This record gives sequence, C-alpha cells and structure tokens, in this order.
Amino acid sequence: MLKIKPLSGALGAEIGGIDLSDELSAENFMRIRKLLNEYEVIFFREQNIMPERQRALALSFGPLQTHPAYDTVPGYPEITILESSADKPTKIEVWHADMTFREHPPMATILKSVIVPPKGGDTLWASMTSAYNGLSYHMQSFLDGLTAVHEFSSGFRESLAEEGGRERLAAAVAANPPVRHPVIRTHPETGKKLIFVNSLFTTHIEGMRQKESDALLAFLYEHITTPEYSCRFQWEPHSIAIWDNRSTQHKPINDYFPAHRRLQRITIDGDKPY
Repeated sequence: MLKIKPLSGALGAEIGGIDLSDELSAENFMRIRKLLNEYEVIFFREQNIMPERQRALALSFGPLQTHPAYDTVPGYPEITILESSADKPTKIEVWHADMTFREHPPMATILKSVIVPPKGGDTLWASMTSAYNGLSYHMQSFLDGLTAVHEFSSGFRESLAEEGGRERLAAAVAANPPVRHPVIRTHPETGKKLIFVNSLFTTHIEGMRQKESDALLAFLYEHITTPEYSCRFQWEPHSIAIWDNRSTQHKPINDYFPAHRRLQRITIDGDKPY
C-alpha cells in the first residue's frame, strides 16, 4: 500500500510502500501518475535502481528526450549526468524548468541520486500553478495571451563563454534555435493555468520594449520564489524525484563545495505548450 507524506501546502510528497526496481503494475503506475498530477513533484527513498530500470520507468510515461550538452551514462544516451566536484563545480544556480528551449519541453523528469554530499546539496521546487493562483485577477488577465522567447544559448551562456565552448556546443546551438511559448500555459492533464517563463532560458516577452519585458520578467521570477509556493527535498543515497516539468520549477542549493555530488537525470518528451 502506498504511503503518502505531503511536504508542503503547495506541492511535494514523499511516497513509500513501493519498490521502483520492480516493473510497475498498470494500477500502481496510474496511481503514481495521479499523485504526480496532484503533488507536482513526488519523492521516493531507498530506491537503488539500475540505469535500465530508470529508463524503463521513464518510458512508462512516454517517449524520452536526450540533452545536447551533458555527458551521459555509458550505454544510456537518454540518462544525463549532473555532477559537481571540487574540480568541476556546478554552474546552474537559478530557478528553472528543464529544457524549455525545446519546441516540446519535457513533460516530466526523473532524477536519481548516486553520490550525495555529507551536508547540503538540497533541491527546491516551486509550483507554477500556485504561483499563477497567487497573482491578482488583473495580472492574470494581462499575462494571458502573451508569448515569450526561450533560447538554448541563454541557459548555457557560461559554457559558451569558456575557452572552446562555442565550438564544443556549436551543433547544439544550431539544433536548438529560439522557440516561442505562452507566458501562461494550460496543463494538458489537469486543465489548470500556470506560469511558464524561467530565468534560465526565457530571454524576452514579444511585443514589449526591452525595459518593459525585463521588468515584467523580473517581477515574475521574484514572485515564483515566494516560500509558500515551494518545498525542499534533502537528498540521500538512492533517492528519486519525479517532477512535472510543465507545472514546476526547481533550483539546486549549491552549499556543499568542495564535496562531490552526482545525480542521473532522464526526461520524458512533452507536448507543445498552449
């Protein structure tokens, strides 16, 4: 029997009573899918699953995506390695949704911890549904119908600025031209509206002067960090997080340098936001 422990008022729940190393029954998968829609991010402890099982679990949700810029687990091109060490510290430190530079951003992400630091290294998630509901009716009405541009190059500007970075990522830049997404999108399963801009990949809002766009985006980026819209997860070895990439943003807390942290991520293909 599944055990559910909500983590905050807005989103997040730890799920117990299930072994993800076993093939999920249709009933258990549908329960997990329902919990994901309800809590937007769900967590599992003590799940020492192998890459093939992480891949199979992700395939239960749909086709998979690959990432053009990260190293991957040998033999599993869909599983990217997110790693930070004293020699190669992490670079992503802002709130974001994964890969919104794609025409079809991921619908969900499955992240497994492999190496965790002795302290620190938590991750924050925020509900873009709750953030939208926290706006006034007039602001909701103003934002609805606006379109924003998302770019791969914006999210990887630090890597591009490194020596040889532009050459190393030239193929990724060419394969991922800027895309347009609504500022407010509708969740295709729940029908709820949510904020769909993020400070990593969104560059501007169309039809506005740059100062206007910058000011509006700055307001939204600050608004989504309201503590009441968030939850925090403390990683342990073999923890798994599954989050709805359409309705959440997340932020790693990089407070563990120079300790070693390694996670394995796989993303499930999504639809075109509307």
